[in-house]
Amino acid sequence: MRKGKSVLTMPNEPHDDDLPPAEPSLTPEGLSDKSTSRLHLKGEPQPSLSSRERAILAARVAEDNRGRDVIVLDMTAVVAWVDYLVICTGSSRRQLCAIADDVEKHLLEVGDRKIGTEGYEKGDWIVLDFADVILHAFSDEKRGYYELEHLWGDAKPVEWQRPTETA
Repeated sequence: MRKGKSVLTMPNEPHDDDLPPAEPSLTPEGLSDKSTSRLHLKGEPQPSLSSRERAILAARVAEDNRGRDVIVLDMTAVVAWVDYLVICTGSSRRQLCAIADDVEKHLLEVGDRKIGTEGYEKGDWIVLDFADVILHAFSDEKRGYYELEHLWGDAKPVEWQRPTETA
């Protein structure tokens, strides 16, 4: 017996077992393929950089704003809802807000579209969601508590640092 279903049916009513199978989930028309941002519709301007390049850009911008322990995780083999996580630590609310503001500015300049921001007012864990790239800017305390890089331990780290100049 199925939980929550009535075992009694009227003689002429279709029973669940008699109904055709549900249609498979269809991709909404107009959405672009995975090679570009999942957020942008066909016909709209696409970001000029791939999601990997935008994640690296976000990491470099975070570092330029004195973000510490910056990492980029490739999530493509782990989950379907995001391609890259960028994780960094800041020493104050003001610094975390500066990191978030500058990352947003740079990603918008390359044609990305932000779909959400969380934690900006409180400023101990700021999340910027660009659909396929998500920035997590943490205070020391919150980063140590949540340990996202350990939670997503199956994700591959991405090399994002600028090449060092040789003299």
